[in-house]
Amino acid sequence: MEFAGKVAVITGGASGIGKGIVHALLSRGASVVVADIEQGVLDATVAELSPLGALRGVRCDVTDAASITALANDVYGTEGVVDFLFANAGVTSGGGGLPWEQEMNDWRWCFGVNVFGVAGTILEFLPRMLAADREAHLITTSSGDGGIAPVPHASIYAASKAAISCFTESLAHQLTKVGSPVGAHVFYPGGGLLDTGLWTAQRNRPKDLERVKPRPPAPGTSFEEFREQLKAAGMKADVVDLNWLGDFVLDALAADKYVIAPNCETFGPLLHSRADAIAAGQVPPTLIH
Repeated sequence: MEFAGKVAVITGGASGIGKGIVHALLSRGASVVVADIEQGVLDATVAELSPLGALRGVRCDVTDAASITALANDVYGTEGVVDFLFANAGVTSGGGGLPWEQEMNDWRWCFGVNVFGVAGTILEFLPRMLAADREAHLITTSSGDGGIAPVPHASIYAASKAAISCFTESLAHQLTKVGSPVGAHVFYPGGGLLDTGLWTAQRNRPKDLERVKPRPPAPGTSFEEFREQLKAAGMKADVVDLNWLGDFVLDALAADKYVIAPNCETFGPLLHSRADAIAAGQVPPTLIH
């Protein structure tokens, strides 16, 4: 698979995992359009990575259909084509705690970005990619939390990522059925601890979707607190190099992988045990069983 000379669009690409993918794309000669809701971070990332290649930023709120349409119009009006679409923008629910302690606004915000944001991105871009009738690739960012099995204390986030995994799988089957040159892939970030903006996603939470009953953050909510908890429990706490992770994603695409995950081999035993439990009518084990 060639990346040189190709055009890539990535939502939520100004920081974290998205930024690592941008770095990898530029390093392989692709032209990249980064879409992100944070204008300041977007500007800083473009300034930092522009020396690597053709890069520009477009502010986009994936919860706003008009904003996604404006992004697509901008890209197709400027670059004229999209070869790689990364629907990557995501947030946590911000609710934390037990499932019944979370609020409807936690659901609205998390699903607004993680599910409806991905849906809106695909609905706007994919028909144009299909109309081009040329090889292209669409990659959604899911999570092992929900996409493979839930982490119970992050129930809303897990539910949102399960939705993305299911939708992307359906999409891949349908694209194949109609003989489309556009392929779908699902990405499960991993390989260790991920120090990304997901830990501080509350900074972008709209005021109209704030919690009705605010409460202080639960212990272990910050990245450093979580890492220290793992260390204290004698567990691995290695932090992933996000540029390495970006390269891993492109290598997996080049190898025509549908599932893109650094620790893919670890999913098998868990999925088998979940299948056995489901077949027996039992509650299946979780990602942290």
